Amino acid sequence: MSSLQRLLFLTTPLWLSSAPALYGQATRTWVSGVGDDANPCSRTAPCKTFAGAISKTAAGGEIDVLDPGGFGAVTITKSISLVAEGVTGGVLSTTNGIIVNAGANDVVVLRGLNMSGANTAGAFDGISFIAGKVLKVEDCTITEFGRRGISIAPSANNVQVFISNTRVQTGLSNGIVVTPSNGFAARVMLDHVSIVENVNFGLSITAGASVIVRHSTISDNGLATALANIRADGTGGGSTLIDLDDVAVSGSATGILSLNGAFVRVNNSSIVGNAAGMSTTGAFIYSFGNNRVLNSGSNAFSGNLTLQ
Repeated sequence: MSSLQRLLFLTTPLWLSSAPALYGQATRTWVSGVGDDANPCSRTAPCKTFAGAISKTAAGGEIDVLDPGGFGAVTITKSISLVAEGVTGGVLSTTNGIIVNAGANDVVVLRGLNMSGANTAGAFDGISFIAGKVLKVEDCTITEFGRRGISIAPSANNVQVFISNTRVQTGLSNGIVVTPSNGFAARVMLDHVSIVENVNFGLSITAGASVIVRHSTISDNGLATALANIRADGTGGGSTLIDLDDVAVSGSATGILSLNGAFVRVNNSSIVGNAAGMSTTGAFIYSFGNNRVLNSGSNAFSGNLTLQ
């Protein structure tokens, strides 16, 4: 055997053994209601669940929904997109729906998903964002989870979240909660979002959170529990800020509640039909002087800001 033949003989088994690692993940995979997680998750041989497809999808890749179905809960630990466009991409879970616990530079996109907690009580969230760089939630419906429809609680780094054209409804506790761990910050944008009919708070934020809400509805939350549609609580220090722009806030015991150094600024919005429009304790709710306010109880802002 020549030296060249001997080299090829010795190295070929190593090359073959590495083939699954090199070719086992695709940048785009598919799931189907009639798929099978034993498949390679290709378009012609799709997987059955998001959990089955995610291990076969490369970081930065995309899992697409081919046809209507329920695709189960999943934990995301890398940059990835879950996309259902024009079909029902269901996630029915009596525990957490989607957990995002990714790296500090990872971007996760959730688009077109229909998520349900099946009205099951317990400390379970529709979407739980623990770690990552950016989370985008687009065109989704999230209903009937036991604790939070969307939980934004970064514990490892600062995060950004963009939620658009999404409905968070009829949760057994809170709608959207933004509560960073001490020392971390969460910057959140809600655009064309409805947070309605949740048992406790609609939108609740704590220290380290900064939230902008535009062209949205936050209503009929906390009806049975006498809680607020919107709560900002700055306990612990750090920036705690909500900006409302063209937002309808109605049908609650309190429209907006601001506590312990938090700031809420309200522009071109309607705060109507609440038992009390606004309430503050050691905190502030400011108006730009262009809002519509009519409630049974308190309708007083902390002060007015000047439009420029």
